[in-house]
Amino acid sequence: MANLWSGRFEKGMDEIVEKFNASITFDNRMYACDIRGSIAHVRMLAKQGIVTKQESVQVIDALEKIKADIESGNIKFNVKQEDIHMAVEGILIDMLGDTGKKLHTARSRNDQCQVDGRMYLKDEILNIRYKLIGLENALINKADKYSDKIAVGFTHMQHAQPITLGFYLMAYFQMFKRDIERLEDTYNRMNYCPLGSCALAGTTIPIDRYMTAHELGFAAPTENAMDSVSDRDYILEFLGAASISMMHISRMAEEFVWWNSQEFSYIAIDDSFCTGSSIMPQKKNPDMAELLRGKVGRVYGDMIQMFTVMKGTPLAYNKDFQEDKEGMFDAIDTWKDSLAILAGMIEKTEFRLDKIEKQFSKGFLNATDIAEHFVKLGLPFRSAHEIVGKMVKYCEHHNCRFNDLKEDDLAAIDPWLTCEKFPDLSIKACVEARTSFGGTAPSEVKRQILVGQEWLDSIKDK
Repeated sequence: MANLWSGRFEKGMDEIVEKFNASITFDNRMYACDIRGSIAHVRMLAKQGIVTKQESVQVIDALEKIKADIESGNIKFNVKQEDIHMAVEGILIDMLGDTGKKLHTARSRNDQCQVDGRMYLKDEILNIRYKLIGLENALINKADKYSDKIAVGFTHMQHAQPITLGFYLMAYFQMFKRDIERLEDTYNRMNYCPLGSCALAGTTIPIDRYMTAHELGFAAPTENAMDSVSDRDYILEFLGAASISMMHISRMAEEFVWWNSQEFSYIAIDDSFCTGSSIMPQKKNPDMAELLRGKVGRVYGDMIQMFTVMKGTPLAYNKDFQEDKEGMFDAIDTWKDSLAILAGMIEKTEFRLDKIEKQFSKGFLNATDIAEHFVKLGLPFRSAHEIVGKMVKYCEHHNCRFNDLKEDDLAAIDPWLTCEKFPDLSIKACVEARTSFGGTAPSEVKRQILVGQEWLDSIKDK
């Protein structure tokens, strides 16, 4: 069958050009969206009297038959069909003849591929949002379990201050909360229907764009036909949100890789998320965490590729825009799988509290708490900071800890220091005292968990 656009051409396409030009090998996954859009379009054409009611029924019945045949495997696509839009329409015309040819009235592939892409991405955003909520559930459940369990907090990968594990997990909860909010923003901004924009300038045929927009679940039709067919901001925004979220996944995966090592031994990752070595029988490698850390690179690549495609394209439609889909599909698949893997890994990973506790005596974790205590006794913070710094230096030189310091030691460090000026130096006391809003005290972590759970409950049914 000749291409549906080939009327003004004397020659067919060169074979290599035909293959290079085709997108059917990857955009066929949008077949259901394409058929949904066509059904809404023909219903509108019938309502407007542009086709008859009988013709619209014939077209709809045939389109539903095509959908069933695709899903049952009875239809095989090939590059001669060019793309999913031409493939479906070509099959429809083979089935219905001239009646099938009426479907493309008052639309172009330019707006058709846009409405397909938006519908497909809207559906996938809801799927990804669901997986993000699942990940948030895993984090909040684990945070609740470890809300008062103490661990080492790091800055610059150096021991910094004592924290609770619940506090640590709720930090990631906040990251993925923002990811959900970014997705929702993207969804709301893209929730406008380009169908009926045609090639770039609208149409002289009396269509009802509000009908097709509402039929397809959009808030309203897009405002400007030229922008409608050339806009890919929604894909760029989605890829940006995906990249940020994958970066969050990669950060946590990196920590799991570190903490799973013998040098740390802070966690025990379940066997179902690890692999062995082909040569070293003793190995239990955190391969899923490493893959999660690595997968972010391909999503970054998807985003940069799309920004590069769009950067020099004049209004309105350009064939460059066909390159919008493979990166989007890849990012969708990668993000969904990564979220599912991370949620499962968190659920089946336990913290080795005995190993973590052995680190409390290293790195002067309570130094900041002592300085803050001195501030409460009347010292300016910078003076307190300097004195505690001298204490650290003294302890390092004498191979001792704060608890080992006697009156003579303190006097040698600074005349102001006495034993009675020291607070409870235990790590537990340091953690429990950090009750500032957003802090690591178990009481404050429980508040964060409660607020987080309330937020999760409020969005689950949206």
